[in-house]
Amino acid sequence: MIQPARHLTGETTVPGDKSISHRAVMFGALAEGQTRITGFLPGADCLSTVQCMRQLGVTIDQLSPTELIVHGVGLHGLKEPEDVLDAGNSGTTTRLLLGILAGQPFHITLTGDASIRRRPMGRVTEPLREMGAVIDGRENGRLAPLSIRGSRLSALRYDSPVASAQVKSAVLLAGLSAEGGSAVREPKPSRDHTERMLLAFGVDVRTTDDGYITVPPGSTLRATDVDVPGDISSAAFLLAAAAILPGSDLIIRNVGINPTRTGILDALREMGAEIDLQNERTSGGEPVADLRVRGRELRGITIGGSLIPRLIDEIPVLAVVATQAAGVTEIRDAEELKVKESNRIATTAAELRKFGAVVEELLDGLRITGRTRLRGGAEIETYHDHRIAMAMSVAGLVADGATTICDWESVDVSFPGFGDLLASFDKQTT
Repeated sequence: MIQPARHLTGETTVPGDKSISHRAVMFGALAEGQTRITGFLPGADCLSTVQCMRQLGVTIDQLSPTELIVHGVGLHGLKEPEDVLDAGNSGTTTRLLLGILAGQPFHITLTGDASIRRRPMGRVTEPLREMGAVIDGRENGRLAPLSIRGSRLSALRYDSPVASAQVKSAVLLAGLSAEGGSAVREPKPSRDHTERMLLAFGVDVRTTDDGYITVPPGSTLRATDVDVPGDISSAAFLLAAAAILPGSDLIIRNVGINPTRTGILDALREMGAEIDLQNERTSGGEPVADLRVRGRELRGITIGGSLIPRLIDEIPVLAVVATQAAGVTEIRDAEELKVKESNRIATTAAELRKFGAVVEELLDGLRITGRTRLRGGAEIETYHDHRIAMAMSVAGLVADGATTICDWESVDVSFPGFGDLLASFDKQTT
């Protein structure tokens, strides 16, 4: 049950970055030596990656919920699992594992939950097949469960039709095992955690003048310690909540501010929110800062184009912010939302309307008219989608009565303890 709040004040932290946590475990497994990971996100998605790597013969010691030691086996040291690999709800686990396993000398079957089995995998399996990977599955390998029989891979120079960090990462990871260097180019830049972390693990990743990201063949990953910063996608819900509650003054410590991920900051600032970066620094190749946000009067804006890949996961909560901004906010070029854990265009619109918000679905986004007083008493469906659950919780903070969120457990995918954190703010501010 979400209760309304007047404002958010004080200091807090958010869980470790999900994208970086996944990659730290995978790259640590492929490295020579031991990798210590601190700040790891112990959410369901990242734990699926841990379990899959253990099934592939990697020893992983969990010293605490947020600290791991991964005993690397090297690029060619993985072992054939005795059972099916289950990625749970994690698209990152599924797609990056496809790239890692495409060149391994054994057979695996990879599946996930009902959501994963609906999500498009052809965008990854097709370039991997071009490299020589033997992949089969439902709808000719476009849907999980997927069967991968590792084989010798050839180099690929791939122009991806979509800006997707998961597609890019899968091709680059497969390229590490390919004969000859491989390269991938995107129509727009996507998040670059893979490139940064491969560099930290000693791989000579380069970007050519014409935009191709390249990896050399036969690279050796060298173990390194990884300190995972707070996830800006998780911080986004607190940033949004503070932005729409006038009088808020909230500091979120130790948040990753990778420029491929900071579209949420750009959008909120353009809408009128006051957000300052404090104590900027670099950790493990990733830029980090403390974020201070203060609530202000907001205005509607247009969001689209090259900004979308930099805030694709934050669009549901930006739609909530738009209900409290004067005028019209239009979100375009966001077709990718239709193939996330849920169709986030449809689910965001449907659940915001329960609050009385004025929302129109577009083919590639949303049009929201504000400023709207949100009604309390809504019973929200999450569609087993953690970001829908948290976005509608933020809406509940500004509604004029209590809000019920069904299937709250989905939040544990990326932000364990989110409900307790909101409740602690409620006690401070109502």
